[in-house]
Amino acid sequence: QVQLVESGGGLVQPGGSLRLSCVISPSIFSFNAMGWYRQAPGKQRELVARMPRTGSTIYEDSVKGRFVAARDYAKNTVSLQMDSLKLEDTAVYYCHAETIAPVRDYWGQGTQVTVSS
Repeated sequence: QVQLVESGGGLVQPGGSLRLSCVISPSIFSFNAMGWYRQAPGKQRELVARMPRTGSTIYEDSVKGRFVAARDYAKNTVSLQMDSLKLEDTAVYYCHAETIAPVRDYWGQGTQVTVSS
């Protein structure tokens, strides 16, 4: 059974940092791509970072240079290091994984990130 369990959200001041983690089971080798999405109040869910099995990570324009997504195959985890956080980064952040055979999306439960002074 596929499970994605996130941790690491919280409250931070503008300019601060947070690191999100997501433990994926049974194995991150099972997925074609993994990454992070976010959804702010009153807005649609949007892509933050996508790490394909091969190739470069894709970032949403507003987080380029501030956020770094990574994966650890030994620990079956993906992470999102968020630096220089801004008020507009406030959202619920979701870990995401996808398979292509069959085509299916998997989501974590979400973790709240609040940037506030």
